Amino acid sequence: MLALLQIKNFTLIDQLELTFSSGLNVLTGETGAGKSIILDAIDVVLGGKAHSRLIRQGSNQAIIEATWRINLSLQEWLNEQEIDPLEDSTVVVSRELTLFGNSLRSRSRINGVLVNRQQLSQLRTNLVEITAQGQTVQLMNSVIQRELLDLHGGDVLLKQRDRVRSFYEVYQIAQQTLLNRRHSEQQRLQRLDLLLYQLKELEEVGLNDPSELNQLEQEQERLSHVVDLQQSSYQVYQLLYQNDQGECSVTDSLGQAESILLNMANYDRSVEPILAIVRDALNLVVDAGHLVNSYGDQQEADPERLAEVGERITLLKRICRKYGSTLAEVITYYEKLQQEKDELTDQSQTIEELEKNYTEAEIVLKQACEQLTELRQQAATNLEKQLIRELKPLGMDKIIFVCQIMPCSFSATGADMVIFYFSPNPGEKIQPLSETASGGEMSRFLLALKACFSHVQDHSSTLIFDEIDAGVSGKVTQAIADKLYQLSQTHQVLCVTHQPLVAAMADAHFRVGKQIIEELPIFSEDPTVGLSEIRTVVRVTPLNSLQTRRDELAFLTGGHSADEAIAFAESLLMKAAMQRKPQLT
Repeated sequence: MLALLQIKNFTLIDQLELTFSSGLNVLTGETGAGKSIILDAIDVVLGGKAHSRLIRQGSNQAIIEATWRINLSLQEWLNEQEIDPLEDSTVVVSRELTLFGNSLRSRSRINGVLVNRQQLSQLRTNLVEITAQGQTVQLMNSVIQRELLDLHGGDVLLKQRDRVRSFYEVYQIAQQTLLNRRHSEQQRLQRLDLLLYQLKELEEVGLNDPSELNQLEQEQERLSHVVDLQQSSYQVYQLLYQNDQGECSVTDSLGQAESILLNMANYDRSVEPILAIVRDALNLVVDAGHLVNSYGDQQEADPERLAEVGERITLLKRICRKYGSTLAEVITYYEKLQQEKDELTDQSQTIEELEKNYTEAEIVLKQACEQLTELRQQAATNLEKQLIRELKPLGMDKIIFVCQIMPCSFSATGADMVIFYFSPNPGEKIQPLSETASGGEMSRFLLALKACFSHVQDHSSTLIFDEIDAGVSGKVTQAIADKLYQLSQTHQVLCVTHQPLVAAMADAHFRVGKQIIEELPIFSEDPTVGLSEIRTVVRVTPLNSLQTRRDELAFLTGGHSADEAIAFAESLLMKAAMQRKPQLT
């Protein structure tokens, strides 16, 4: 539901804020007063076509902001787009039109998040449907007509369509699998040859340990410096444990220190912790001496092993250059090749089996589509009868309406094309709706069609009708007013009208008019000069009291004396109140 509309510098509107209610909202005013500008603003904020002429003269930016109450379908859409609703469970849609020289820039936001045109189009279907001359293109689309027919068919039809969708998905998978097998056999064999060659090369290398190359390089360093390692270990042994040159080793020094500390402990036991540390050091140095001596004895030159390690390192580096920067990446690549080979050599399903699966899926889908067609034919018959009944009170009692169902190729929605055929006058051949109905006829047709769907959960919570009652008789006008009120029980309805019969049924009534004001030109460089210019602006006045509504209805009647007009307006309001009373109790 549209709760609030704020407009700034849009055509003749300088600043406007409108609060709408649920039920039937009516906009009245003289011809050319600017009523349709408000509807245009709603259309533009939801992604309608924009051009530079929409920006108020003297301004370079127009801003429109619409606040909507959230319904279930809108909440689901917001969740899909990962856009959070506001704290008061509303969604704010805004659009800025900015002039840069001769170019126009447009930016749209939903709850402050920048969105594209496609997102706005999706959002629009969850918010509003505008029924006006020149804005009925959607209904001309056979896809939309089929969707309307399915909605009219109810849960049984929609469940069958869901079954068709699931069978169609199975059918598509079977079809695509078969096509892939037929068209990619040669590519599969070529790819398999390459995989087998690479796998053989990698298997011959025998890769298991990602750290093997590092280990081999360390071993190569050791084998290349065996003599140096032997000499160094002997030097360390001499320094730590036993010195052939007669010099004192670390072990000898620590032994002497131990002996001295032992004598000291005989006189002062406080040196015993120091003595313990020296003894531990002595034991560690002795152990280190034995270990380094053993290490040196184990070092032997092995030219064959050194050559073997070098060759292995060269091989591994070549493999890395070919299949990955590290051994870990090469091993991962090998595993992927093995998996792909298994997939390519999986002959669990032959082409004959795939053809059988495809044929069976096609048969199941065809049967489900036939059942769906039968349900659509029943729904079409019901829709034809109900729509004709709804149109008769609207001055179209001679209408012929046919909901034609024609076969087409399989899709997720069945195998039917739906086209609405229409003939408004006796003797005229029925033709597609888009080629027959005039603007006024189309408006009434759409109103009747909406009335047929008043029992169906509709995505669009707000319906907008622009002068749907233009050029019709009083009796037809009353029928239009009744149907608009009927729709307002399940939808929010916004209606531009010149008819007092329609306006009297409103839950919220707004008078739109033009006003001449004086304002300082925006382009003035010196605002203190006091220059002003005459400007025309659109003003909207909510008619909240019975007296203001009565006066507006009296003005709309026209052709009556003042007293007669007032009396007629009061009778309309009284009649409307009586019609509304059963729904309020």
